[in-house]
Amino acid sequence: MRAHALRLHPGEDLKQKLDTFAEQSGMQAGCVLACAGSLSRARLRLADQNDGQMFNGPFEIVALSGTFSLDGSHLHIAISDGSGKTMGGHLMEGCAIYTTAEIVIGELDDMRFRRPLDPQTGYDELTIETITDED
Repeated sequence: MRAHALRLHPGEDLKQKLDTFAEQSGMQAGCVLACAGSLSRARLRLADQNDGQMFNGPFEIVALSGTFSLDGSHLHIAISDGSGKTMGGHLMEGCAIYTTAEIVIGELDDMRFRRPLDPQTGYDELTIETITDED
């Protein structure tokens, strides 16, 4: 595994920046190893909901996890408000950085993540391929 570090700045979109990083780096399989930061607003798709919901902050990012690649991402985030109330869900575009986001990404050199439609779930689900010397 190879590690990459990013720092996002105020106003930047968290999901867009992660997806752009995967695209620009040509990342075949990546995961979030660590994230500390804050959001001025958050857009999450809550459990068993079809659409995202916007929340106005500020919020602390208390956890960010998931996988991403050139073929798409599946990221979950947990955020807390000024009273410590915590909520989480699927990370969607529209999460604006408040002060910073310090992110460490792991790149899995011998894997390729793809997201074909899974007829059983109706979603683009993760498939994992091992990269060989012939690839």
